[in-house]
Amino acid sequence: MTVEPVDEGPVLLDLDADGVARIRLNRPDASNGMNVELLKALHDAVLRCHSEPRVRVVLLSGEGKNFCAGGDVDTFASKGEALPEYLRTATSWLQLATAGLTQLEAPVIVAAHGFAAGGGGFGLVCAADLVVAAESARFMSGAVRVGMAPDAGTSVTLPRIVGFRKAMEILLTNPTLTAAEALDLGLVTTVVPDDALGSEARELARTLAASAPRALGATKRLLWNGTGASLESRLPEEARTVSELSGTNDAREGLAAVLERRTPKFTGE
Repeated sequence: MTVEPVDEGPVLLDLDADGVARIRLNRPDASNGMNVELLKALHDAVLRCHSEPRVRVVLLSGEGKNFCAGGDVDTFASKGEALPEYLRTATSWLQLATAGLTQLEAPVIVAAHGFAAGGGGFGLVCAADLVVAAESARFMSGAVRVGMAPDAGTSVTLPRIVGFRKAMEILLTNPTLTAAEALDLGLVTTVVPDDALGSEARELARTLAASAPRALGATKRLLWNGTGASLESRLPEEARTVSELSGTNDAREGLAAVLERRTPKFTGE
């Protein structure tokens, strides 16, 4: 399975020459509301990124006015008494896609505009490594508001990002956070003008793509695995990782570039 372009359907995918894989949610008329079809397609796109060594960064965005307004409420309402079974299926695919993003060696950047709500929108923001938000973006959990509970791992990722007490407040009271408020909380990495979101997100992706991919992957893994662990328990893994990376061609290239005062050219080897 490789990254072949997907140019139609609920999730679009392409890979550029810099190694930036773009995954785009593509149900604009439904605010990219998540149904089983979209979630299966998202999982498939993430798996393709896992299997393609050319992928150095994943840039996740949404087509239309919103990044993702959460679950597809029209579909949910139409299921009636069959809703629990449908949500078991949908949630399973969402969990697989979310886990796939966090386990990717490549850093994941979310470019958020409009609403990022529910497990689909808010949850993916929390599962990303970096988040570029448009000034007009809004963030909301929304689960309790419709009599449900947070998913996409938000009950774990959000407290890690903003702290336990603030996460409890956000998930129980469902405030609509502005981009500026999300930045203050550490929920997003940076806020940019609306008309610059695409260019700023792509520039960040290209910057990361030019870095040493194995170093980026190892750093991402250490951070995700280390959150909540004791310092002493993580020191051996850090030492092992540093020693392993020091033997790569990229590490030798990085050191040589510093000594020669030039820009390094990393190959991933």
